[in-house]
Amino acid sequence: MTRYGVLALAAGFVAVGIGRTFGVIELYVIGAGFLGAVAAAAVFVAGRTPRVSGMRRVSPVALVAGDLARVDLDLTHHGIVRSTRFGLRERVARRVGDESAAELTVEPLGARSRVTASYQLPTSTRGVIELGPLVAEVRDPLGLLRRTRPVAGVDHVLVAPRTFPVHMPNLGSGPLGRHLLGQARRLGPGEFHSLREYADGDEPKTIHWRASARSDKLLVKQHTVEGIRRAMVLLDVDQDSYADAASFERAVTVAASLVRSADDADLITRFVAGGVDLRGPDVASESLGVLARIDADSTRLSTLGRHPGEGVGLLLVVSGTTAGTAMAAARELVDPTQTTVHITTDETTGGPISAAARTEAEFLSSWATLVGRGRR
Repeated sequence: MTRYGVLALAAGFVAVGIGRTFGVIELYVIGAGFLGAVAAAAVFVAGRTPRVSGMRRVSPVALVAGDLARVDLDLTHHGIVRSTRFGLRERVARRVGDESAAELTVEPLGARSRVTASYQLPTSTRGVIELGPLVAEVRDPLGLLRRTRPVAGVDHVLVAPRTFPVHMPNLGSGPLGRHLLGQARRLGPGEFHSLREYADGDEPKTIHWRASARSDKLLVKQHTVEGIRRAMVLLDVDQDSYADAASFERAVTVAASLVRSADDADLITRFVAGGVDLRGPDVASESLGVLARIDADSTRLSTLGRHPGEGVGLLLVVSGTTAGTAMAAARELVDPTQTTVHITTDETTGGPISAAARTEAEFLSSWATLVGRGRR
């Protein structure tokens, strides 16, 4: 019963009561009119509530924060007579205590007919959006009563954090690339690549004596230098490591961008955050699913072991500050084949192998400077 229905019912009883008390026949008629309207409304909504079932489809299937999604409701009317006009109401809950509803009006449906209704779903932030239940609602022409009937259940829509494609470092390019090149040379030569003429400064042990004997010049062996083979992205989820919630959200965006970009660069990628430790061929998609739901709390970090694999590796630590929990854990990890890069969302680290992300634009700019390559 709507507010108007309650008022009509109360007015009917009051009019009848006063009419009986003072013997005023006109009040009897007025009261009967109000009560009759409520009764007629009850008969109308009971007989005209549509027998509708529905199925929900969300597109695109993979949602990223900032996308404008479309929700299609495929409705089937099971009644044997034409329905009246009715409304659809869908609960939309983006987080606990923050709920809204999508409301649509559906024109009368023919017997045993099907129709599709749609609405747009903004996804401004990452997270899980709960859709439903979906109910059909019909009201009488006077708006005194309404009746609802369930149409579809509850679905959960996963919204992944936004990502920025960034370049992974190349050996010798930018401060990070030059550092990695020196590290690769310390690890020793890679596979034999070719022969070249001897130049001042070449080690005598690199001279290929047999080839030089067949030539009038000294020839030295040219080896390839192993490039970056693996990357570990470590996200600090300790809420005490961040100044505010916005800082943590930037950290999530940075971590998602690094995981996806490392995987796109065919690096052996590992993602660690709190008690989560992901690796394997589906690490990018699995990490985005985790990052869609993750919150800042006091979860302890998983034990950081050496990232398995040969060659040069990267440890990309994302935190609010260099004094964060993840930064301390990274410093305890001793791996001479792995270079640690700090990315902070609350401060400028100032080190040569670091990047600042106090804004998304600053992250893109400082990362491009670090790897010596422009933005993607």
